[in-house]
Amino acid sequence: MSEKVQYIATGRRKKSIARVRMIEGSGTITVNKRPFVEYFNRESHRLVIMQPMELVKLPTKYDIYAKVEGGGGSGQAGAMKLGIARALVKIQESLKSPLKKAKFLTRDPRARERKKYGRKRARRRFQFTKR
Repeated sequence: MSEKVQYIATGRRKKSIARVRMIEGSGTITVNKRPFVEYFNRESHRLVIMQPMELVKLPTKYDIYAKVEGGGGSGQAGAMKLGIARALVKIQESLKSPLKKAKFLTRDPRARERKKYGRKRARRRFQFTKR
């Protein structure tokens, strides 16, 4: 019995980390052992995740298994997008240039700014009272 080849890649965004495994199959997407549609309730998050797949239009379908942790919904969706894009490059090296042009292989460095002392949050000051 031949073992199917799996392509593993990691994506990160804000505090989220997504470990993505792609295996040839029917095209199902599973996130944290739950169906993709059930895990990501927002349509916008599902569209963000599917962007790399729609851009390259691979002839063979791949099953995607992802383990996502940390952060919120948008961060997790962004992390998964990067993970899928990196896995696609491992599958087929020729996909690198269109994915890079669409900026799907660039890790978004934006993260939460740290809280500063003497402030309520990173930039928000405490309420000023005159008297």
